Amino acid sequence: MKKMTPVQQRKLEKAARTAAKHSYSPYSQFRVGAAVLADSGKIYVGTNIENASYGLCNCAERTAIFSAVAAGERPLSCVVVYTPTQTATPPCGACRQVINEFGPRIPVISICDSDDRIETTLDALLPAAFGPQNLD
Repeated sequence: MKKMTPVQQRKLEKAARTAAKHSYSPYSQFRVGAAVLADSGKIYVGTNIENASYGLCNCAERTAIFSAVAAGERPLSCVVVYTPTQTATPPCGACRQVINEFGPRIPVISICDSDDRIETTLDALLPAAFGPQNLD
């Protein structure tokens, strides 16, 4: 995992905010954007995509991660999540599990429309996580 620069962090935050504008959230009206920094330095974005069959929805974080992995990127260096709220929102459990697969100790930053933010790491959000090491 490469160390993220302040410039990269600002770019990630801007990319996550922009991605939320493309959210397909007609049911919840809860727009989420995410940006993932790959070790290569490239940024991948995602947004939440809902479906009338609620179980088939996909979160912004997973959309971004799946895009990065589909492009051949591994491992990841950071995940930024943006919600247009007054309180920062951390990733859901499913997203935490997917982040663990590709960056078990990476920084996870949640931002919103106020100065509130959560800066933590995946291993703090998902202690004692199940992962590839459990399949050996």
